[in-house]
Amino acid sequence: MTAAAFTAVFLAALALALGVRIWLARRQVAHVAAHRDAVPAAFAGRIDAAAHRKAADYTIARTRFGVVETIVDGIVLLALTLGGALAALTGWTGSLTASPLWQDLALLVAVALVTGAIGLPLSYWQTFVLEARFGFNRTTLAVWVADLVKGTLVGAALGLPLAAVALWLMAAAGPLWWLWVWVVWIAFQVLVLALYPTVIAPLFNKFSPLPEGPVRTRIEALLARCGFASRGLFVIDGSRRSSHGNAFFTGFGRARRIVFFDTLIDRLAPDEIEAVLAHELGHFKLRHVLKRMLWMAALSLAFLALLAWLIASPWFYEGLGTPAAFGRPGVALVLFFLVLPVFTFALGPLASLYSRRHEFEADAFAAQHASAAALVRALVKLYQDNAATLTPDPLHSVFYDSHPPAAVRVARLQALPSPASAVATPA
Repeated sequence: MTAAAFTAVFLAALALALGVRIWLARRQVAHVAAHRDAVPAAFAGRIDAAAHRKAADYTIARTRFGVVETIVDGIVLLALTLGGALAALTGWTGSLTASPLWQDLALLVAVALVTGAIGLPLSYWQTFVLEARFGFNRTTLAVWVADLVKGTLVGAALGLPLAAVALWLMAAAGPLWWLWVWVVWIAFQVLVLALYPTVIAPLFNKFSPLPEGPVRTRIEALLARCGFASRGLFVIDGSRRSSHGNAFFTGFGRARRIVFFDTLIDRLAPDEIEAVLAHELGHFKLRHVLKRMLWMAALSLAFLALLAWLIASPWFYEGLGTPAAFGRPGVALVLFFLVLPVFTFALGPLASLYSRRHEFEADAFAAQHASAAALVRALVKLYQDNAATLTPDPLHSVFYDSHPPAAVRVARLQALPSPASAVATPA
């Protein structure tokens, strides 16, 4: 491989990825707009025309915003690589009176600051213009800035030591450095999983125990039926930032916590909350989370092995605009993670397909341990409250959607029976 050939391959892959993304976005906008005024038959009487039109308008606005983000990301990538910005940062950090490790850390920080600063206006516009326009944003400027500062500090506290260890191993651990970096990366992931519920998440949200009442009674009965151990049931103040609702698990092993957004508790009936949680339980009981973690571990190992090959290839640096940085671990790391999404974009549909398969399996689990009808009612409310389109473009959905289209998902759920034990649980 020559540098010129790799540059051509990179530009072709970038053009193809950008072109496909924009083409899919145009399809999504056209398809949603064409179905804007007609509520699908499966949702007639459940979602009114005004809510359906709002969902269409919101989806179109978000899709168009996504196109802007895609174009900006492409411009930034070209500016950093072939445009010479990364080469300039490499030269500046290389002139610092410090060891190579500290020079590379400075490079990583500089790149993060530059890309973060470019993304700030887009983040602000999305929160205070797009989300506010459709009535979802509840974040104040003070909360937004506080989240930004805390997120930056947490990212630095966790990311800088990880980066320092990785860079040291890349320089000192010999030909198999990539294997040792992978071991460190897996240990880091486990550490974050352990710290997130009790250390990281409370920095951003207030966690309150789920109060006694019909919801807690149903949830505890569901957990007993499924044999699921948890360290507690909590409600977070998600309404401080958005009117969107959600529920999730956090932590692992016996340290797992079950967390509900307060918006979800306020909106759904007890049996509907039970059904939503049964779906999330399905992901754990069917080992979806473990399977995804194993897939990510395998992919990260493969990517690190690929990086180990590229770091010793002069054409990799020269072809991406940094010929003077050959062999410098920090530059190789930055280049690799900048261009990797360009070449892995085509894998998106496979990841989405795998995720949608898990969603169907979790729905079936929920129907066995709770009420399929209650889950359908909950999903309809969430579709409406979150302004999720009921009529996505099929091809756009295949590429991007981690969850099945609303009509397909509801139809499958309606064909599933609910067990008598779940139906008989007191409301």
